Amino acid sequence: MYLTRLFLDDPPQREWPFTLPPVAQLAADGLELPRPVTFLVGENGSGKSTLVEAVADLCGISSEGGKAGTRYSSTGARTPLGQALRGEFTSAGLKLLTGPRSRRAGFFLRAETLFNLAQNVSGRYGFWDADLTEQSHGEGLMTVLDAMVTRPGLYLMDEPEAALSFTSCLNLIAQMDRLARAGAQIICATHSPVLTALPGAQILELGEHGIRPSSWEELPLTDHFRRYLTKPDLYLRRILNN
Repeated sequence: MYLTRLFLDDPPQREWPFTLPPVAQLAADGLELPRPVTFLVGENGSGKSTLVEAVADLCGISSEGGKAGTRYSSTGARTPLGQALRGEFTSAGLKLLTGPRSRRAGFFLRAETLFNLAQNVSGRYGFWDADLTEQSHGEGLMTVLDAMVTRPGLYLMDEPEAALSFTSCLNLIAQMDRLARAGAQIICATHSPVLTALPGAQILELGEHGIRPSSWEELPLTDHFRRYLTKPDLYLRRILNN
């Protein structure tokens, strides 16, 4: 484990994203991270990506995605939440922040900006050799995972399933499990009921209620996918007739 608790240091009260219910709860209560893998789930706009980006800022990883200790942003500016976010780190986590940059085992896989990042770092020492423009979106993402998410470290992910097939999602689950057993920590924002089924993971549901722990079986995400795959017409007749 690298990061065991998150909390905020005197955040603004009336500015976004501090008005989001999950962020307001984080400010009031803090957030414990007791397990090697944590999934953040919720509707679009609930604050999942915002929180993961802030954790990246806190841990010296570019909130635009990339490797620990290296900035790729033209400004290097931290996100508003990242400026206020604080954390409690283990000894391994402190080394992630203060150790030699070449040895910092941390990476933020941000699907939205992955290929912009690849234009800057593909082929460079410490990254991957393949040209992602010659691969499909999903193949490129797995290339990055296989190169950068391989040893104990802190790994942040934002909707990695966006480019992955069902089989590739299963492969990612296996990779997450191997890393967690080896001492890594993963924080992943996702809409995937496939990924969130990883045994032993902490699942946090973000929404108007704030942040609450959940189980895979209790997630509305799981229920909706199960119902849709069983009888899609129950959903489709509502939206296609409007």
